[in-house]
Amino acid sequence: MNRLTALLLAASGLVLAACVTINVYFPAAAAQAAADRVIDEVWGGQAAPAPITPAPEAAPTSRLEVPAMRDLAVQVLDFVMPVARAAEPNLDIASPEIQRLTDSMEARFADLSPYYASGAVGMVADGFIVVRDGNLVPLPERNKVRTLVANENADRAALYHELAVANGQPQWEAQIRGVFAKRWIARAKSGWYVQDGSTWKQK
Repeated sequence: MNRLTALLLAASGLVLAACVTINVYFPAAAAQAAADRVIDEVWGGQAAPAPITPAPEAAPTSRLEVPAMRDLAVQVLDFVMPVARAAEPNLDIASPEIQRLTDSMEARFADLSPYYASGAVGMVADGFIVVRDGNLVPLPERNKVRTLVANENADRAALYHELAVANGQPQWEAQIRGVFAKRWIARAKSGWYVQDGSTWKQK
C-alpha cells in the first residue's frame, strides 16, 4: 500500500467516524421557476405575468456537524468522491409522470376555466382549488364541477409528490406544494377568486 493510498484511507476513516452527511438545501428559486413553467403549460396564455418573488435564504434539510479539526479529511474525501458534495440543484420537471400530470391538468383547464371566471371555483392557499360558491353553478353542472375539482386536486397532489421524488428529495414535498400554492395565486387571471388568509378576494 503506497503512502497516498494510506493517507486517503485514513482521511476517509476520519470522515466516516465524524458521521459526515451532505447539506441538502431546498432550491426555492428553482422551485418558483419550475412552478411557473408548469403553470404556463397548464394555463397556456391565460396565466397572468408575475415576477419571481425573492426566495428566503435556504436552510439545510439534512445536516450532521463536522468538527473543525476534520476539515482536511472532508476535503480529501471530496477530492476522491466529488459526487458526495451536494450543490443546490435545479428542479427537474421532465419526468414522464410529471409530464403526464401536467398534460392531464392542461386538458382539464378548458372545462375549469369558466368556473374560475364566474367565481364558482377558487384557488386556496394550500396549493389546491375548491368549489367556492356552488350557487354560481347551474344545478345540472354541479356534479361535473365537483368531479373536475376533485380530479384537479388529485393531479396537483400527485404533481407535488412526484416533483419531490423525481428530484431525489421526498422530504421537499411540503415545500414544493407551498411554492406552487403561492405561484398559482400569483399567476391567477384577473377576475378569478383567490384565498387571502381566511378570506376570498377577486384579483
